[in-house]
Amino acid sequence: MGFFSRFFKFKEQDSSSPETTWAYEDNASELVLDPEYAATLMTEFDIDAAIASHEAWKDRLRQVVEGTSTEVMDPQQVGDADCCSLGQWLQGSGKDILGQYPAFDMLVARHRYFHAQAAAVVSLSQAGEQEKALQLFQGGYRHASNQVTLLLKELRRGLGK
Repeated sequence: MGFFSRFFKFKEQDSSSPETTWAYEDNASELVLDPEYAATLMTEFDIDAAIASHEAWKDRLRQVVEGTSTEVMDPQQVGDADCCSLGQWLQGSGKDILGQYPAFDMLVARHRYFHAQAAAVVSLSQAGEQEKALQLFQGGYRHASNQVTLLLKELRRGLGK
């Protein structure tokens, strides 16, 4: 069963009412959204592009930590979860479209944690603590990165893409 599907499933309250309610207890494996609503979400944000961008960012940071890149990163900017395209979407139209779902808050929190871990990696690297930076990159940062990617893939799967 998918993570998002536990939180995004719509269920009719009764057969005479067109209103819906969130079915937390429903263990269906599919996300059920009105097709028009799902199409609106998909035109607002390209989940595949977000995943690809996230993976490219991870490679850039790895190269900085390993010393194979001359790029200089600002830890404060790296730690700002709202400066990347995913963060902007999460605070803008993504929040408007999905903000009422409990799982949306999880994605926002995991994204912020990812940025905090990335900033810590950059800070350690710039302080000359390469071993600690590499350990954090391979541990907490990688875990945070994987969580964001997993949540995005689950969202994409739930929307039928």
